[in-house]
Amino acid sequence: MSNEIFRKYTDNETFEKIVDYASVTEMWTHTVNTYPDTPAIVDNGKTYTYAELDTMVAAFRGKLNEAGITPGSPVGILCPNSIEFVKAFLACATYGVPSVLMPAHLDDKTVFGMSMMFGMTAVIYHDSLSEKVSLIPQMGKAALVPAEASSDRAVPAVSVSGDTLCTVLFTGGTTGKSKGAKLSHRAVMAGTKNGCYGIKSIFGDRYLLVLPLTHVFGLIRNLMTSLYTGSTLMICRNNKDMFRDAAIFKPTIMVLVPALAEMALGLSKQFGRNMLGNELKTIICGAAPVPPYLVREYAALGITLLPGYGLTESANLVSGNPEALRKPESVGYIYDGMEYKLADGELWLKGINMMDGYVGGENETAYEDGWFKTGDLARIDEEGFLYITGRTKEIIVLSSGENVSPAELEVKFYGIDAVQDCVVYDRTENGTQILVLEILPRMSTVKALGIDDVEAYLREEIRRINETLPGFERIQKIVLRDTDFPRTPAMKIDRKKASNPQ
Repeated sequence: MSNEIFRKYTDNETFEKIVDYASVTEMWTHTVNTYPDTPAIVDNGKTYTYAELDTMVAAFRGKLNEAGITPGSPVGILCPNSIEFVKAFLACATYGVPSVLMPAHLDDKTVFGMSMMFGMTAVIYHDSLSEKVSLIPQMGKAALVPAEASSDRAVPAVSVSGDTLCTVLFTGGTTGKSKGAKLSHRAVMAGTKNGCYGIKSIFGDRYLLVLPLTHVFGLIRNLMTSLYTGSTLMICRNNKDMFRDAAIFKPTIMVLVPALAEMALGLSKQFGRNMLGNELKTIICGAAPVPPYLVREYAALGITLLPGYGLTESANLVSGNPEALRKPESVGYIYDGMEYKLADGELWLKGINMMDGYVGGENETAYEDGWFKTGDLARIDEEGFLYITGRTKEIIVLSSGENVSPAELEVKFYGIDAVQDCVVYDRTENGTQILVLEILPRMSTVKALGIDDVEAYLREEIRRINETLPGFERIQKIVLRDTDFPRTPAMKIDRKKASNPQ
């Protein structure tokens, strides 16, 4: 599908500024030359313009050079969200050095194992995580480079081709096992550019960063699209400070997973829209199913919430929905440069933003005839809008032989405003396989509706939905939660733990 379909959602001048860059180096050079005095990053009380950040990046390329790191040599980056992470990532990308992004929660043994597995020539580490690299000098071959370090000698950026490896990000993939997805400069820039579509104002925005930069959603849509558009990004180092930082910084756009959007909505409705800084216009929401309730309720606050769909393997962005109010259950139009087809309901992809495979294999099971098998069940309507209806690996096979997609069922129950989050799974009780719906109620809605008996209300709503379903898909047991579901570091519901409580 051509990206021309997004033209009507912005003005022509803005649309024409959304152009292709072959590499991060090319994009970064253009951005620095265009917006030298614009604030690029705000972190820990300090503001860095694009020109100042570029000077830091050039000096860090000098540090990499002094450490004996040459273009093409992989390095690890072990940093929390910080100016040091941004500087290190940009320095590596513009020096032709592939970076392996390691989540800050990893332990020392895992960090050491990854340095060996990926053949890292160095690990760039933040001082706050120094204990996690302690095994490398004793047993490994990688050099240690402090992220806070610099050099008196600036090294120029290196021109690289689009197919040069830019970064490795970790994903659960289609099998659930953590794997390293190799993203080229071309893929990173395609994902970054896609983040610009479907929004009236995209250049010169103010972003608040709360997602981890080691997650593809945080790296591509939050950091890279912010830099691409000459915007200013404030780094929230601790999510507990999210609302304090929003009140100070007054972001115009935020990139959130549904759980954080839900939290922000609840507090905004309780204490007023100023909880988000009072100038927020747009929320980009994804990485998990987005309840239609969030779209509607944010619209009532004058904030546009736009769902989308992406994968680590696709440099994040596959589709975006500029018509969220009209089609709140859709993840939108598929971006240009992306080929797709449905194979027995599963979405298969090819395109310029797709990864170059996993590090260390498993590519045979991920691909078929050159198509990447996403593991996501999908459908596309007559207007070209994409809907994700479940995961192939989560399909429940009933004793009758019928197949049930939990995610597709959950979407129906998310239509109940009093349902904040839910999970469908199967259980065997008294020798019979049944479907269970576990619900975290949205207590603000319960209170607003004056509901006295939450369980009775939800049972009636679920009975009503059950009547519209085939017999084998009907929920037979309801479990109400009074605490949040277990979640992954990316704030997705950990379905395995949720359906198998200890």
